[in-house]
Amino acid sequence: MELFGKIALLCLLLLVATSGAGAQDTIDVRKEKKYLIEPVRSTMYAAALPGLGQIYNRKYWKVPLVYAGFGALGYAVTFNTRNYNKLISAYQDFTDIIPATDSYIEVLTALDPTEYDPVLHPETYNPSTEAWVRTQLINGVDYYRKYRDLSYIGIVAWYLITIIDAHVDASLFDYDVSDDLKATILPVTSTFAGIAPGVTIAITKTF
Repeated sequence: MELFGKIALLCLLLLVATSGAGAQDTIDVRKEKKYLIEPVRSTMYAAALPGLGQIYNRKYWKVPLVYAGFGALGYAVTFNTRNYNKLISAYQDFTDIIPATDSYIEVLTALDPTEYDPVLHPETYNPSTEAWVRTQLINGVDYYRKYRDLSYIGIVAWYLITIIDAHVDASLFDYDVSDDLKATILPVTSTFAGIAPGVTIAITKTF
């Protein structure tokens, strides 16, 4: 049985080799250069104005994506900043002893001030409820401050990504410098962990 297996494997290798030699599958890959793209110039354009590098690379469809990213991150900054300012003011008003500063009531609309406000309702408030409200306010301040800062970082990261994208596109645009390339599928044999048939793709230049 072992001899039969070796003979069968040898026949298979010969079949693959002869079929590949007799009729190689050849795919012509041609790339027509219509204009020259300079990576340095593309990078400078992208750094000067987001999206300009993509326009220079003729990747017009990427421009809406560039500004959609900035728009989403800009909205995140606005949203988190607005809520951070509202909660920090509410926390400051809640922790002072000035009755006129009660902006926290507009934030804590689902709660009854008589249960948690020691300044406006010193006779009816519950100390444990007051401590819980204080904790919730400071947690809210920390939450929106964190995501406000992350949104700013996201804008900087997205700006860098658009520059890198423009540079990579420009670098790969002229990667194929040959007008005539040929991709050829050839049979091969591998000796790793035993003899086994296989195929490979060879890229060659035609003259």
